[in-house]
Amino acid sequence: MCYHPLFVFNQFGHLARCVSRPGNVHSADGWAAILMPVIARYADRHLMRFFRADAAFAIPGLYEMLEAEGYFYAIRLRANRVLQGRIEHLLKRTVGHPSNHVRRIYGDFEYQAASWDKPRRVIAKIEWHPGELFPRVGFVVTNLPMDADWIIHFYNQRGTAEQHIKEGKQAINWTRLSCKGMEQNKVRLQLHALAYNLGVFLQGTDLPEEIAEWSLTNLQTRLIKIGARIVRHARSITFQLAEVAVSGDLFTRILAGIHRLRAPPVPG
Repeated sequence: MCYHPLFVFNQFGHLARCVSRPGNVHSADGWAAILMPVIARYADRHLMRFFRADAAFAIPGLYEMLEAEGYFYAIRLRANRVLQGRIEHLLKRTVGHPSNHVRRIYGDFEYQAASWDKPRRVIAKIEWHPGELFPRVGFVVTNLPMDADWIIHFYNQRGTAEQHIKEGKQAINWTRLSCKGMEQNKVRLQLHALAYNLGVFLQGTDLPEEIAEWSLTNLQTRLIKIGARIVRHARSITFQLAEVAVSGDLFTRILAGIHRLRAPPVPG
């Protein structure tokens, strides 16, 4: 049995929402059901709200919903004949010896597909790479007012979500949905999501400098999954921990950072 999960991350790597779906559905299947609760969660906060997604989410209904909720967005568009025609003048090779460096240019124009309710801004990125005969071309639909290169840089940061998914696979093993039924595996995925967010929360604490850049996998294998022995005495219980990857001093500083997360006591 195959599953096709859908994840929504925020810019800090926290998993805002996830759902497990049958393996034969479209990548954007059920996008409204998973995204609307996240949007509702931020509705009362005075923040600038941004959204980015790949070409599977190039859906007119999604554009309209994000615009109605006051979101800025950058979503990749699949190339088509009309879009290619709009940048045809940018696809010509420059005269002279080919450059030894990547040459990057941008197109910026309004475009309205047949299914759209109005024209929208589209940014095209054209990259000429040394040794390649044809340029690499990508399109992004957006309502951001920034310059084209800023928008493309913002969209490219969507790749961090791929890293978060990889971390979930390696550290949390959230692809191991081995129950027999769909509903049971949905619950299991939510438990994996909780474990992942606890790990990311730990990463966000004031950890010692030596481990501040550790991945979730490192935190798991070098901090959590370490050998220990409990020694009981009459008036105390002692945890004897192996100092293979984390020394006693470093472990004490980690616990102190976690302790500082506690809310201050309420005045009596």
